[in-house]
Amino acid sequence: MADKPRLDPDLVRDFVNEAHGNPARVRELLQNEPALVNAAWDWGRGDWETGLGAAAHMGRRDIALYLLENGARMDIFAAAMLGHLDVVRAILAADPAARHRPGPHGIPLLKHAEAGGPAAAAVAQMLAKA
Repeated sequence: MADKPRLDPDLVRDFVNEAHGNPARVRELLQNEPALVNAAWDWGRGDWETGLGAAAHMGRRDIALYLLENGARMDIFAAAMLGHLDVVRAILAADPAARHRPGPHGIPLLKHAEAGGPAAAAVAQMLAKA
């Protein structure tokens, strides 16, 4: 496989940081560099986070949906925040231990669902029962 140029680390950090709550800046950055959509930043000690991961634990449905529309890879944490009960159940059926794996910054799956508010209430209820 041929070497690909790496994204500027400062740009990746900026993108992930902005995905916590600045949709206008996320759009601007992604329009200028589409490869950011799945870029991940290591905050330290393996605490990897993508823009989608940032939006998910902050309950930023608008940012998460924009990123997904632009090629971000769905994960269980985003699915939980967005209220995709069928996706969360399917992942947990295939990998029951995923229920207990922390997301970015060590945030539990249930907290991601709670961040999704009413749209994710069914996911939060399912996760709270276990």
